[in-house]
Amino acid sequence: MTDIHARVRKSFDRQTMMKTLGAELVAVEPGHCRIAAPILPGARQQQGLAHAALTFALGDSAAGYAALTLMPDDAEVVTAEMKINLLAPARGLRLLAHGRVVKFGRRLVVVEATVEAEQDDATTSAVAILLGTMVPVPA
Repeated sequence: MTDIHARVRKSFDRQTMMKTLGAELVAVEPGHCRIAAPILPGARQQQGLAHAALTFALGDSAAGYAALTLMPDDAEVVTAEMKINLLAPARGLRLLAHGRVVKFGRRLVVVEATVEAEQDDATTSAVAILLGTMVPVPA
């Protein structure tokens, strides 16, 4: 099996959405992935907070890459469905998303992600919880 760090990095580097958002891959472990992104001016809503679309994109990608760490080398992963619960306004310097695999199956992979806002003093606060299903597809 391929080195999961290299595999996830290669896939992440092809994601133009993550580049647009200024996201970076922070950590990769079997069944887990962390992604961080600054709250850039172009990703804010009308009140100056991070837009929920940024929160969703980071959580979805972190969860998807967590699933990819457990996939065979000849498979990729796509989101079949994803639910988000927004817990609080996303105020801060950047968002941190932690995706993890809840249940890995041959046809379906249940995943979850938490997203936190990081302040300038490095404290964090919960912003969202996502729960979804990933589906393996041919690479």
